[in-house]
Amino acid sequence: MLTLDRPDKRNAISYELIEDLLAAMDEVANSPALVLVLTGAGKAFCSGMDLEDLKALVGCSAEQGLKDSEKMSRLFRTLYDFPKPTIAAVNGAAIAGGCGLATLCDFTLAVPEAKFGYTEVRIGFVPAIVSTFLLRQIAEKHARDLLLTGRIIGVDEAHRIGLINEIVPAEKLIERARELASQLMENSPTSLTYTKRLLSNHARVELDEQIRCAVTENAAIRATNDFREGISSFLEKRKPRWGGE
Repeated sequence: MLTLDRPDKRNAISYELIEDLLAAMDEVANSPALVLVLTGAGKAFCSGMDLEDLKALVGCSAEQGLKDSEKMSRLFRTLYDFPKPTIAAVNGAAIAGGCGLATLCDFTLAVPEAKFGYTEVRIGFVPAIVSTFLLRQIAEKHARDLLLTGRIIGVDEAHRIGLINEIVPAEKLIERARELASQLMENSPTSLTYTKRLLSNHARVELDEQIRCAVTENAAIRATNDFREGISSFLEKRKPRWGGE
């Protein structure tokens, strides 16, 4: 089991955390473990990007923006293509990039108090990379709703539109994740590996092109005034004054 362990930061995604997660996933992929379970410490699953890293995005060079975008895409793609079955045990809010981590797993279990949302447009950002995967998981009309409004939804709606698999009482979340893992482990590990590879290969060519475009858009938005205003207003806890450029 991998646990996002920054409870004081609501398990926000920092670039250091990305490197740690990539290293941990590589370790699990090359270990005897048959299933990966991902959860969060504390009351949140993952609140999105870390505030300190958000600050650093303002004024960064185009080259750095592209590099950062590629690093985020590598995290999501590694989880999506993980060679073993994956289960997200969502113990609380999963927002923006955190929502991506929660829903990219093969199975997503969530407590009744969990919240989900792709809030990037509310701070002048673009949900470029996560949108690539979201459109493969739920109907496009639902995806457009979530991505364009940036609204937060509860578990009932998330379950109804297919964003999560099950709603589980908080006290039974890890128990249910382990139960599901045990069920998966009754199957042929070779068959599971081959099936996961087949699913990844079905999407590979299309995903390669879509992620390339997403990384470009993710980096490009950072040069706009609305992005700078969105990040500044978010950090200053005030209403943004959009300029439309």
